[in-house]
Amino acid sequence: MQVVWRLGQCSAQDVIAALGETEWSDATVKTLLNRLLKKEALAFEKSGKSYLYSALVSEDECQRAETETFVQRVFGGSVVPMMAHFVQSKKLSQREVAELRKLLGDKGK
Repeated sequence: MQVVWRLGQCSAQDVIAALGETEWSDATVKTLLNRLLKKEALAFEKSGKSYLYSALVSEDECQRAETETFVQRVFGGSVVPMMAHFVQSKKLSQREVAELRKLLGDKGK
């Protein structure tokens, strides 16, 4: 999805080229594109012998949905244990701590 968001409308070959050196075969990339079509995350337009893919969901929409699914699945829907886990298990810079404090302060208003 990140490649499609970055390139806009693109072919499977464009996606494959943008991924560069990867362990994924061309067939795997095309299978993923087809799955994203079925999930209605992508649309396509026929152009000659190839298809041009474009995103139907924004990066922000996708991040929100995936984050919600992750929090539900891993942390039982509660953000507090998730935040506690990340704060305790990751080394945070002073800047990151300040950003988190600001976000939490703004949220409490």
